[in-house]
Amino acid sequence: MVGRSLRGFCDGYVAVLLPVFLLALGFGQVEVGLIGSATLFGSALATIAVGVIGHRYPLRRMLLFAALMMAATGVGFASLSSWWPLLLIAFVGTLNPSSGDVSLFLPLEQSRLAELATAEARTATFARYSLAGALSAAVGAFAAAVPAWLVSRTELEMLTALRIMFVVYAVVGAVLCWLYRGLPEHRPSDNTVRASLGPSRRVVTRLALLFSVDAFAGGLVANSLLSLWLLQRFGLSLSIAAQFFFWTGLPSAGSQLVAVPLARRVGLLNTMVFTHIPSSLCLIGAAFCSSLWATLTLLLLRSALSQMDVPTRTAYVMAVVTPPERPAAASFTSVPRSLASALGPMLAGALMASGYVGAPLVACGVLKISYDLTLLRAFRRVQVAH
Repeated sequence: MVGRSLRGFCDGYVAVLLPVFLLALGFGQVEVGLIGSATLFGSALATIAVGVIGHRYPLRRMLLFAALMMAATGVGFASLSSWWPLLLIAFVGTLNPSSGDVSLFLPLEQSRLAELATAEARTATFARYSLAGALSAAVGAFAAAVPAWLVSRTELEMLTALRIMFVVYAVVGAVLCWLYRGLPEHRPSDNTVRASLGPSRRVVTRLALLFSVDAFAGGLVANSLLSLWLLQRFGLSLSIAAQFFFWTGLPSAGSQLVAVPLARRVGLLNTMVFTHIPSSLCLIGAAFCSSLWATLTLLLLRSALSQMDVPTRTAYVMAVVTPPERPAAASFTSVPRSLASALGPMLAGALMASGYVGAPLVACGVLKISYDLTLLRAFRRVQVAH
């Protein structure tokens, strides 16, 4: 939980500052989208590696490797300015331009949490895990105003102040190394080592395909691109954008706690679907608003609803598979999501550069509504473990 909070803090400000940093280096909207896609493609490949060979290595060792990669990513972005080296580091590193966790850490931590929690406590455990990340990401988004604050009170240039934030990112990676050193050297049991998908393969495959549609749609409005959209359409300052993402992060975090009693009352699947659809309608409405305050209000309402499916989705996957399949299910449902979401920023950046600035928001909302209705129809009769 502490590790998730530290990473969430960094993800929060990186999502806001990444487009500002790239624009300060002289790159355009297309390059911002390509960097976002590269980070997500790299995360997808890392998640595939976890699913294929992760069972051969202790959890502690793999988390230490991921933390070292985070530290190296921060050092690279803090010290380099050329396009190709930055693109390479974005691909192999741990940057996260989205509002959720799409990193190498995710399947490792999810499978371990699933082992630790009982069936009754599983949804609440994942809700607390998601809450820790969401709250810290909100604080991190607020910290995105630090570079502007430094520039106004010192003689630093904006680019230097932005690089300092990536130094902080590297330091947090080093802190995670120290933190994960205290974990027990846990090696999976024999059943888990053989944890390829068996009886649940068909269900997991269908879920993975549907989740990939949702993730592709989400990639169209990754936080870094939503930040870019607000900065360029309404001329928001970096400080105001940071405050906005902080305030949107708070209801997003709180909603994940609300998801737990709601899921107990109406079920995991209904919670996922019927909170998601109104959030997508708010996003579509924001694309057509000419008023800044109306747009921000709709996006705030969207944030209060859009993340309630995060803990319930994870708990649902863990509930419809057998216990030995859970590590593989966590990995194989994460991989298509990461790959699909990687396509979104690249396409959204191209659309924005071509003048279709609101198209990514509309496309995201329509695709997510289609995903929700298809998910409900396909899985409404599937029994889950209690």
